[in-house]
Amino acid sequence: MITVAKTAGFCYGVKRAVDGVYNEIEAGNKIATLGHLIHNGQVIADLSEKGVYSYDSVLDIPLDYTVVIRAHGVGKKVYEEIGERKYIDLTCPFVSKIHKIVSKHHDDGCKIVIVGDKNHPEVIGINGWCDNEAIIINDINYEIDKNLSQKTLCIVAQTTINKEFFGQIVQNVKKTCKSTLIFDTICSATKDRQKEAEELSRNSDMMLVIGGRESSNTRKLFEISKKNCKETYHIETFEDLPQEKTYNKIGITAGASTPGGIIEEVVKAMSENVKNEENFAELFEQYESKTLNNGDIIDGTVVEVRNNEVIVDLGGFKYNGQLAADQLTDDPSLKPSDIVKEGDTIKVYVVGVNDGEGKVVLSRKKLVAMESWNKIKAAYEEEKTLEGKIVKAVKGGVIALTDGSQVFIPARQASGRFVQDLQSLVGTTVVYKIIEIDERRKRVIGSVRVIIEAERKEKEDKFWADVEVGKKYQGTVKSLTSFGAFVDIGGVDGLVHISELSWNKIKHPSEVVKEGDVLEVYIKDINAETKKISLGFKKIEDNPWTIAQSKLNVGDVVKCKIVRMMPFGAFAEIMPNVDGLIHISQIADRRIGKPEDVLTIGEEVEAKITDINWEDKKISLSIRALIPVPEKEEVEEEIPAEPQKAETLVYSTDPEVEVEEAIEIEPAETVEEEAEAEPETAPEAEAETETEAE
Repeated sequence: MITVAKTAGFCYGVKRAVDGVYNEIEAGNKIATLGHLIHNGQVIADLSEKGVYSYDSVLDIPLDYTVVIRAHGVGKKVYEEIGERKYIDLTCPFVSKIHKIVSKHHDDGCKIVIVGDKNHPEVIGINGWCDNEAIIINDINYEIDKNLSQKTLCIVAQTTINKEFFGQIVQNVKKTCKSTLIFDTICSATKDRQKEAEELSRNSDMMLVIGGRESSNTRKLFEISKKNCKETYHIETFEDLPQEKTYNKIGITAGASTPGGIIEEVVKAMSENVKNEENFAELFEQYESKTLNNGDIIDGTVVEVRNNEVIVDLGGFKYNGQLAADQLTDDPSLKPSDIVKEGDTIKVYVVGVNDGEGKVVLSRKKLVAMESWNKIKAAYEEEKTLEGKIVKAVKGGVIALTDGSQVFIPARQASGRFVQDLQSLVGTTVVYKIIEIDERRKRVIGSVRVIIEAERKEKEDKFWADVEVGKKYQGTVKSLTSFGAFVDIGGVDGLVHISELSWNKIKHPSEVVKEGDVLEVYIKDINAETKKISLGFKKIEDNPWTIAQSKLNVGDVVKCKIVRMMPFGAFAEIMPNVDGLIHISQIADRRIGKPEDVLTIGEEVEAKITDINWEDKKISLSIRALIPVPEKEEVEEEIPAEPQKAETLVYSTDPEVEVEEAIEIEPAETVEEEAEAEPETAPEAEAETETEAE
């Protein structure tokens, strides 16, 4: 009986690399590999026949050829050597993960330890991400330098190393060093292959391990099998099979770089030596079905669309795949028939293979998520922007969905300004940048704010490069304060002072503008050092004094309203925001004590413009000028009479005066003069008269 290991043959990383190269060959492209693509002489020979050669250095590869980086990966310096040249990176994803771990912890000051073969290309590539300073251990008795006992060690493994061997070395290192960071980076496919080889070798009379002599993982399979089965042989092709030997139970496994065709040839050759002959076609059909592994990504053809699942022909494999509706899309409103139809070719992810039930479980959604995750990682590494729809608000932020992957955007990063109600963002589409990524937890953190700030910085630099006083801008009102409005004029904010918002007197900017209004403003003043910008908004043509100058002239009679009183006169509003002064002497045709004696606030009167000073914004008004002067009465012309003289008898007390003497006194010209003359009749005046008489 022949039993072929389910995990025998190409692993995902190798299959991806080999398929990638053959696709390039079919496309007619000129390519060259950096080192042998895989450790398999037959594949290398076939590639050589097709014109694909391997080179040890980038500098040796012709410039018109595309450089192919094989699954083993390369060091950081090689990418620098490639520079602007075209290249195809086929590094196994598991190896790329080790590169990131080593690079990060080396930069953090850790000493890197690699468990593996120092001459293996994968280990050489890993070492290239820590400046080739790693400690490489491939001996269980290796002793760590005690000088490193106080330093933190970061331990990683070659992906194809033996799991038990790795564990023993880790324990030895931990005895010497107190601080260790351990990353079990052995490929999951390698673990499964080694585990299966151990189990199969325990139950076989002979074990055949197929693979290249240079293949590290094939050698590990041979070592594991040899412990349990003495009749274990490491072969490269069917030609290396042991001769003239027959066994009841034969176990066959193969390294990760062994093509299926070689395994097929070995199985066919061995089937002829089995005591209980089996049908080779059935045996290999069984093998073929078992080469479909969990995690494989393959193209299939839709053969049937049901209400709750899709049946997919996997092309050459024994069983069809089952793709459940909930694994086809995240949208519960869509039915399978809304997405695919019979005959469609779709790429699917193998979730599980159950040979006992003849069942292959597939997922399209998982594949989309993987592709999306790769896209997100690439965007993070290349600092590119992504677009996503915010699907829900959570504690501390929001969730954006991008190609099936969820990205957490913290509240402080969700906008260029503070957002009180995060729920208001749900349903909106945003452009963001990845600022943090956790591959282990598959957690991604994005930021909208960094993009907004970068755009604002670019606009701000452009603004300050060509700003000048008087330049006009279209701006958007961002916020209001008691003293004015802040306006965004293209990446920078300027202040429109409250006094600049209106020619009328206002108590708050909200009487004129509101947030979001678009205004036409101009630069009044700028301070490049403090980055302060004063903006003007009022238009000269709207200045009430400008309007008044075109309408008012000296001598005009205007209707006006009394607005306030002063001791020296009253101010009257001629037109909105244009007042004139009516001096107290111009309010009435007589002398008054104060303006309130004649006028009241709010009273409308007519007045004549007597003077205008446009420069000082002063207008003089007169009500008195409009009061008519009374006309004089006409009298008959008469001969003027002799002016009458008032006679005043003055009596003398002097005994010598015998005769009364009359003295003429001129009549007073005004009432005031009469009032002033009255005192002259006082005793002092009489005394003067008496003296004259004497």
